[in-house]
Order: sequence, then structure tokens, then C-alpha cells
Amino acid sequence: MKKSLLLALAACALFHFAQAQKSTLWYLQPADIWEEALPIGNGRLGAMVFGIPGKERIQLNEDSLWPGGPDDWGLAEGKRSDLDQIRAYLFAGENEKADSLLVLKFSRKGVTRSHQTLGDLWLDFEWTEVSEYKRSLDLASATSNTEFLSEGHLVTQEILSSAPDDAILIRLKTTHPKGFRGKIMLSRPEDQGFATAETKPLNDNTLEMSGMVTQRTGQIDSKPFPILHGVKFRVLLLAQNQIGLMEAKENYLEVTGAQEIILKLVAETSYYHPEYSKVADSQLEKVMFKSWGELMSSHQREYSSWFDRMSLSLGPLVADEIPTDQRIQNVKNGQTDLHLEKLLFDFGRYLLISSSRPGTNPANLQGIWNQHIAAPWNADYHLNINLQMNYWPAEVTNLSELHAPLFDFTDGLVETGKKAASGNFGMQGTAIPHTTDLWKIPFLQAATAYWGGWIGAGAWMGRHYWEHYLFTGDIDFLRLRALPAIEQIALFYSDWLIEDPRNGMLISAPSTSPENQFINANGKKVATTLGAAMDQQLISDIFSIYLQINQILGTETALTEKVKTQFSKLRPGVLLGADGRILEWDQPYEEPEKGHRHMSHLYAFHPGSAITKSQTPEFFEAVKKTLNYRLANGGAGTGWSRAWLINFSARLLDGEMAHDNIQKLISQSLYFNLFDAHPPFQIDGNFGYTAGVAEMLVQSHEPGIIRILPALPEAWQSGEVKGIKARGGYTLDFRWENGEIKTVRVLSNLGKKVILFADGSEIELELKAGESIEMEF
Repeated sequence: MKKSLLLALAACALFHFAQAQKSTLWYLQPADIWEEALPIGNGRLGAMVFGIPGKERIQLNEDSLWPGGPDDWGLAEGKRSDLDQIRAYLFAGENEKADSLLVLKFSRKGVTRSHQTLGDLWLDFEWTEVSEYKRSLDLASATSNTEFLSEGHLVTQEILSSAPDDAILIRLKTTHPKGFRGKIMLSRPEDQGFATAETKPLNDNTLEMSGMVTQRTGQIDSKPFPILHGVKFRVLLLAQNQIGLMEAKENYLEVTGAQEIILKLVAETSYYHPEYSKVADSQLEKVMFKSWGELMSSHQREYSSWFDRMSLSLGPLVADEIPTDQRIQNVKNGQTDLHLEKLLFDFGRYLLISSSRPGTNPANLQGIWNQHIAAPWNADYHLNINLQMNYWPAEVTNLSELHAPLFDFTDGLVETGKKAASGNFGMQGTAIPHTTDLWKIPFLQAATAYWGGWIGAGAWMGRHYWEHYLFTGDIDFLRLRALPAIEQIALFYSDWLIEDPRNGMLISAPSTSPENQFINANGKKVATTLGAAMDQQLISDIFSIYLQINQILGTETALTEKVKTQFSKLRPGVLLGADGRILEWDQPYEEPEKGHRHMSHLYAFHPGSAITKSQTPEFFEAVKKTLNYRLANGGAGTGWSRAWLINFSARLLDGEMAHDNIQKLISQSLYFNLFDAHPPFQIDGNFGYTAGVAEMLVQSHEPGIIRILPALPEAWQSGEVKGIKARGGYTLDFRWENGEIKTVRVLSNLGKKVILFADGSEIELELKAGESIEMEF
């Protein structure tokens, strides 16, 4: 340490000031396509705002709008005898037969049952001679604004989705002497030519849209299966004005001469409330007489309690004079834009706050934002990285409580997965599939083994419970939530493991590496094998976590003893090939897709923590070789895959590699509204990016170690972080200039020992719970 000043402050909380750098997306033209519209949300209820003068479209979403129900489909037909036959095929080297039988007996193959749009709110007004246009999304206040001049007169639109009032709220204002003139309408797309909702006015100020979700193009087992029932919904829209006339027409409201209109939209569904229609009435009554000032104040106060917990500044404070779409284009042209990198980081936190709140469903493949009746990949829950990546930033960016919907959802999956474990495999515990939906279906999906024949999801989901405990130290959560779920997951894997006839070690079989294939000894492209790396790493990880939890809680059962024994006999999940790379399968097979987007065999490195620079340096170097090989062969082309590479690079302590992948993500995998472009849109890349930047700023996955700025790129010469979290219950603020740390402040919420790595120094800290320390370098 070049210079230090240590101040211990007892029972001191960290202060979080308003961000010096503003976080606003803004544009000088309306959205032409959905992927240019701006998202708002309160966790459950959201919208995409297009900002089109005179023809405004506000596309609506609600997180429970799914067709069907939990009892539509049963398990796949497979039984334990079928599993035994698959394993026999693998022992005999007949991987093709194993692949085919796995799909035939244990997969429901192609499934179409999709999360769906709630519909659209249309504001069809007469505006001509439009000029001085601007639209924006303020991430600090979660408010979307549109403003322009019509014939020289100002027109403004403010829109937000309020969590405290559980409503989408809009204020329209104009100085035009003729005021607002036109229609206010609600509609919902048809399902294969059939109406899915009915819209009608209830009075001169209120529209109702009600209906039921269906999926006439539904399928199961890759065969048509029209779904003619589903979640029911009711939307109520109240339009309030003081000047001018509002009249009910056949299926819309007509406005004449209003200078200001406040729209209040509520939506309720049968998923959350059996009496959803009455609940909608009640909810509208609650907001009916609240002023815009009251509504805005409660929204901003509640939202800022999340967003303001943490802030990031990169580079010097400069005026934001470049529209967001132009910033992206500039990066495509080779420029570096620190403000855009900071903005995209904040956007990830904004999206999590807006799509995942305690009591809601977890963020799906598109968060909550979806304009389709049949969305890409059903906008469902993929558990072979996508859903998990959605929640990577939750703990570290100080949004821990927003992890709750994932735990609620996983608890439900644990219960439905018990049916698959016992009914299909004749085993105890819970078998969680790689893809599921609102109804938590437990069977495997996909018509090929490499797409859906994977059993590792349970272990990966289980790690999230453990991460929450590591960050918060919440012992009640560990005992009451984490242990019950993880015990069922571990119980299944304990039954699932078999002895490898080649060496007597315990392996997972059949085992695949998600969405990837290899060339077997017979020259065939196949998926299943005996103990693919990711399965072995995942099972090792969840066994280790289970044993640690029992040690912390002082509990011991027959399963604990069995898992201890099995843990010691597990074939290692990290094995090196002759070239020093980590093997993806049980042997060094030829790879038909050498640059595959999934890098599943590096799970132990990230998001796992079994491979670290301090404890396993040989494997740490092997990770570099593995990634370099993938990249040399065209890897990481998609948004979420590129985001994972940012996280990998940060864990490698390579700031330049991380920043290079940031540049590539922005230039290759972003829509102009900052949504991640897979393509099409998948929200996981947004969350993975934010987690990756956080990983560059602070790391705490090595036991007893916190690294500050472990992967600082040359481009980030100066910056400041407030309120970032580290495992062990720590909250950190720090600032750097010219690539060197200047100040660090650490608050310990739990009171533990830790070694702080900062600016080339190793500093041993032992703070009491509630104590903080400040250091100047």
C-alpha cells in the first residue's frame, strides 16, 4: 500500500449519494419496431412504449399470461427399465441408440405453450407538423417520457408502471389550443383468427378488456395440441380529464379538446386471484382519486429504494449529448463509450427491478416484455443457463430480495420434479428439467437428445440458494428455504449416480453437455455419454453445498453420510486433455462445433467457484486455453454467450479481455433500446452483462478473499462505485483515478475476517457486525 488511512467507524452505515452520471436512454425519433420501444415494469405488469406522435402504441404485458394449466400433460412414458437400457447402450459404446431411446421414452419432444402479450393500448390523436421530437427512459426514476411540438405547441407523455399502486400510469399534456382530439383504444391480437379478448366501455371514462389466453397452435410430443383454455384476465383503463369532452363509443373512448389526460390502467389475472375481476375493480378504486403528484411520488420513492442502493460511474462527468442509438452505432464503428457501458450496466439493474419483485413470477426469457401470442422459445424458462443468468446480478448489485421469485419458482419445481424422479426414474428426490414454464412441467423437452436430454438443472438452481446465503448470511433462509430444496436435489443425484465400469468411480449417465454434440468412436455425431464434465461438476458442487449447509446447521442424516461417501468417489468434473484444455465429455472426442456458444464444461470456474487462481492455478490456466480455443473457432456469437465471456474474462483477472468482449457485445448483440439481441431478443444477455461488469469491479468467490478492481481495463481510467456487495455480508464503496485505487470503504454486516486485495496490497480485516472502515491509498 502506497499510503493508507484507516478509520474504524462503529455501527456505521454506508451513505449512497445520487449518481453523478445520469442514466437515461434517449432518442430523436419514435420506435419503428418493437425492439426500439422502451420497457417499463413493476415486476408483474409492464409495457413497451413506442412514442409515436398521433399513433402511439403502448404494448402491454403481465407475467402470468400463459395458456393451459398445470394438469394438461402428464409425464413422459419412460420407466426405470428404459433408463437401464440407455445406460447399457452407453456401456457398449452405442451412443446413437442411447440418444434415440432417451428422447423416445423421457422427452415430450417439441412443445408449444407460450407466455403471451396482454395486448395494446392505442392513443390515436390528431397531431400535425411535428417537430423537436424526443423520447427517453430515465432509469433513475423508471419513467418514460415523450415530447414534441405539434404546430408549434408542446405535447408531452409521461408513463410509468407503479409497484406501490400496481398500475400503469400515464399523463398526457398539451398547450395546443385544440387539445387532444382522437381515440383511446385497447386491443389484443387474435389467436389464429379467433378473438382472444373483448373490449367495451363501462362508462364515458372507463374501458374494459377481458379475455382468456389460448394457444391454437399448441403442440406436445411435436404434434398439434390446440390449447383452448388458460389464464383469464381483466384490464381496466380509467381516463380522467378536467377540460374537454370524453365520450364512450362502441369499443373505445373519444376525446375532444382535453388539455390534460391522466390514464390509470390496472390488470388482474386468474393465476394470482380466483376473483380476479373483483380484484381489478378494487385496484382501480384504490388509484381512482389519487393525484398525479401522489402517484408519482409513491412510485419514485419505492423504486429508488431499489435502484439507489448502488451506483457506478465510469470516466469523467460529461454532458450526455449523444442519443443512445447513435452511441451504439459509434461503438459499431470502433469507438469506446464509457457512458454507454455504464448505462447498459444500470439498464440491467433496471430490468431486474422491473421484471422480478417479491411475490411475482421470475423473469422469463424476455423478462416480462413480449408482443407475441407464440413467442420465440415460448418466452419460457430455460434452465441450462438462461434463467440462472437472469439472476446473476441480483446479489452483487445490491438487489438481493429480487432473488425471491426464483426461489419461489424453484420450490415449486422441486415439488413437480418429485413426480418425474419417482415416476420416470424410480428414484427419490426431485428431477428438474432443462426447460419449463409457468405451470412447472417436470418432463424433458426437445426432439433431440442434445437439446433437451440434460439432468443438471436442479444442481444449478440449487447453487442460487447457496449464493443468497453467502451474500446475506441469512441463517433462517439457509435452514427453512435452502436446505429443504437442496436436500431433494441432492437426494435425486445420490440415486442417479452409477459406477463407471471403466474405473469404478461414480458418474452421471446418461449425461449430455447442454445443446452440444461430439463425434464418437464410430464416427457418429451424438450427445449422450458417461459423465460429461458439466454434470460431474454440478453434482460435485451441489454435494459440496449440501454438506456445508449441514455442517453450518449442525445437522446430519443418513443422506448426509451417503453423500459424503459418494462425494469422495465422484469422478472429477475437471479433467485435462493432452493439449491442456478442460475436457467437455468423458474423453477427448472430436468436436463438430468447436466454437459452440455454450461453455458448459467451465461451470466449475463460473458461476461455480471450484476453479480459482489462488487454489487451483493449473486449472485456472486450463480455463484460459479452453476459452482461447473456443474463441479461435468462432465462439460466443450470441448475446448471452458473449455476456458469459465477460464474466469468464473477469474471473481470469483479464480486464482487457473482458472489455474486448464488452465492445463486441455492444457492437454485435444490442438492439437500439439496449435489449440483448440473441437474436431475437433474450433478456439473459442484459443481466449477464451487468453481472460481468460487477465481476470486473469486485470478486468474492474465493474463500476469505475480496478483490477490488480485479479486472480493470485500460479504458476505465477513473470511476467510482457505491453500494456493491461481496460475499460474507460486505458492502463496498471505492473510487479510482488513473487506473489506481484512491479510496475504499468497507461495511461488514456480519462481522467476519477477510483479506482485501486492492491496488497491489493485501489487507487483513476483522470488523464487527455493523462496523465499517475507510482506506485511502
